[in-house]
Amino acid sequence: MLEYSTLAAVDLGSNSFRLQVARVVGKQIYPLDSLREMVRLAAGLTADKRLDEDSQLRALECLKRFGERLRGFPPHSVRAVGTNSLRVAKNASAFLKKAEAALGFPIEVIAGREEARLIYLGVAHSLPTSSDNRLVMDIGGGSTEFIIGRRLKPAKLESLYMGCVSYSLRFFPDGKITKGAMKRAELAARSEVQAIAAEFSSAHWQGAFGSSGTARALGEIIKLNNLDDAGNTGDITPAGLDNFRDHLLKVGDIKKLEVAGLRADRAPVIPGGFAIMSAAFSELGISRMSQAMGALRQGVLYDLQGRFHNQDMREVTVRQFMQRYRVDSAQARRVESLSLSLGKQLLADFPGEAEEMLQILSWAARLHEVGISVAHSGYHKHSAYILGNADMPGFSRMEQERLSVLTLAHRGVIGKARESVFELSDCALLFALRLATLFHRSRSDIEWPQLEVRRGNTEFELLIEEGWLERNPLTDTALAAEIEQWATFGFELRIKERPEGDNADKSEKAARSATSA
Repeated sequence: MLEYSTLAAVDLGSNSFRLQVARVVGKQIYPLDSLREMVRLAAGLTADKRLDEDSQLRALECLKRFGERLRGFPPHSVRAVGTNSLRVAKNASAFLKKAEAALGFPIEVIAGREEARLIYLGVAHSLPTSSDNRLVMDIGGGSTEFIIGRRLKPAKLESLYMGCVSYSLRFFPDGKITKGAMKRAELAARSEVQAIAAEFSSAHWQGAFGSSGTARALGEIIKLNNLDDAGNTGDITPAGLDNFRDHLLKVGDIKKLEVAGLRADRAPVIPGGFAIMSAAFSELGISRMSQAMGALRQGVLYDLQGRFHNQDMREVTVRQFMQRYRVDSAQARRVESLSLSLGKQLLADFPGEAEEMLQILSWAARLHEVGISVAHSGYHKHSAYILGNADMPGFSRMEQERLSVLTLAHRGVIGKARESVFELSDCALLFALRLATLFHRSRSDIEWPQLEVRRGNTEFELLIEEGWLERNPLTDTALAAEIEQWATFGFELRIKERPEGDNADKSEKAARSATSA
């Protein structure tokens, strides 16, 4: 994979959208430019979990401006990630098509624990080296992430469905801050945090750090308004939170809330963010929380940089899954080798996308049998479920969905993938994987004939040496069934034999084909 001297990360948060551009020197990242706009995507989620038109418009206008800043960047030097609001919105897929057009780059929706991993990566790079276990807490617009880690490695990850925007709208919808509303908000947040308290309490770490807007705002408010008798350090403390709660209740209205350290665009969501922070302090036994400069966007940059230095977290995850689910590594290598050989031929006219697609094919080939650990019967269904629903560090939801579809349809009825496979390139990946598993059914290292594949818009062609299929009737029968399967999918599969040693441009003898039904 190519290396780039400049990288960019786009964070489509539930509260704000952020763009970070950075210069890469060796393995270090130095900020060059940043943009931030308060979009409040979470505020546009309707009761039936759909993004309303106003929130979509705000988001698209912001992404157009980000797109102008990123114009000219190579595709692989930019990574854009969506978080909680895009995870839960039912119309996220339709919105993402417009969003990608506005930004000019693909957008990945990441799972909550993947968001937590990236947050920790960004925070850890901003902190001094220490052998202590650290708690990192990040209150976003729609979710809150908790991570315990040491140095650059997270050990425990959790994402809770509560955020400063969602809680402010839920408990303070009219902007009024009453004692009853604050009590309900804090109790609701404490109930959520209780579920993780046993693993994330102060017994498991030596220092706590707050990341992103809410934590920094609370730290600044406590510091600039002398709300903590322990000194103006910028740290969040129980005394500082208690004093700020008193102030919020005294003012009683967000519109009247004017306090040093609180920006006007942060004020509407500070009550919900405060309730979540207060609940975490109470349930986890936090006595002091310091500020961390790193956040999700920095984590995205470091993760992106790692991919150029053979430190791709996705590769680590694939290896771990192969071990965890006791995958037959020899068989996985056989299928991977043949599927990549076929895939390179089929994707020859996708030069800009081939590398990324072949990487997906490689992972699918190595992981297609993870479901055997559940049951051999219908193992491809178990594989698809595991890859579609498990926590897979480094992978976006879309990447997991592609792996799930490929493994589900790598054998048996292709129609299982009909609703998920839309692109011709995806069909090519599926064809390569199906042929690789078909030819390696014996699960042994035997010599296979040289295979050549060609692809058209609605057809595949497989060329194989003359007489080989006659000598291997089991494979011949399987290929005949494969012709029928692809016909039901709208593809014509032609299998041609050619004289041994003859090249592909000479005429072939004996052809079998089936047209689509």
